[in-house]
Amino acid sequence: MHRSIRTFLAGLTLLGAALALPRGAAAETVNFGTDWKAEAEHGGFYQAIATGIYKRYGLDVSLRPGGPQVNHAQLLAAGVLDFNIASNSFMPLNFVCEKIPMVAVAAIFQKDPSVLIAHPGQGDAQGEVGLAAFKGRPIMISGDTRVTSWLFLKQKFGYTDDQIRPYGFSVAPFLADKKAIQQGYLTSEPFTIEKEGVKPVVLLLADAGYGSYGALIETSEKLARDKPDLVQRFVDASIEGWYSYLNGDPTPGNALIKRDNPEMTDALIAYGIAKIKEYGVVDSGEAKAGGIGAMSEARWRDFFDTTTKAGLYPADMEFRSAFTLQFVNKKVGMKSDAK
Repeated sequence: MHRSIRTFLAGLTLLGAALALPRGAAAETVNFGTDWKAEAEHGGFYQAIATGIYKRYGLDVSLRPGGPQVNHAQLLAAGVLDFNIASNSFMPLNFVCEKIPMVAVAAIFQKDPSVLIAHPGQGDAQGEVGLAAFKGRPIMISGDTRVTSWLFLKQKFGYTDDQIRPYGFSVAPFLADKKAIQQGYLTSEPFTIEKEGVKPVVLLLADAGYGSYGALIETSEKLARDKPDLVQRFVDASIEGWYSYLNGDPTPGNALIKRDNPEMTDALIAYGIAKIKEYGVVDSGEAKAGGIGAMSEARWRDFFDTTTKAGLYPADMEFRSAFTLQFVNKKVGMKSDAK
């Protein structure tokens, strides 16, 4: 990274913090839960802790990693957490459906990293490899996927439930069967498969029109209403953490990731960062104009309409209650801010 850009980012962080926090004010404690064990997909948040960005915004952030036995959505609803990460757009809509007053305040991922993975050469009769080619073929997916991205695949490509095979979150069955197809995460399973000497076909659902956001920052409607300055500072500092992580030196954030997840390796973190950049997971779509975290009502409406047609939500549900645009689309951290 060029020194001038590094200087710009550092100066912007200090300026934002100076504007956000009166001199001498005590840092406010924020409890924040992620959606899985520490990994590159959380890198910007860890970077904001490690480099002092949250501190400069007057925030003392306690980050709690998620995991298979952790329900941070419940902890958020109970008030134990101030913010959490929703993996996809379904989660804020589920809160609305269940009449739980939570709201998404930013979407760090413009693209949900969900993928389907196949062995090389597993195309259709003409040799074309794509999601349409997998219609009618057995696919290993989890129970959660059946009520999320599988609905998109059924609607757009005509997939049917009789294609579903159980997925146990292991790539061993995939490696043992050269005709196997399975779900995955762009930054995870493909890496494990490649380590075993197989170069898989990886198809990102977002690039085929799957409209879910990813890594959404959620909070309670009460906190967004009563402490908008706190929410704004947390969102802005998180955004700057992501700019720093993807465009600067990620080493500080990576050190904290490995502290919280000792199973994480430098190679997997590097792979995750590379794929996030290669596919534009963070900085594509609306983020190009509005900055990291950007959202739009139009995209939320399209996603809601799609899921409503699949029978997941009632058509008269007030989907706008799932999110607010109050704290995003402000071009925080973008070079165009510099005058």
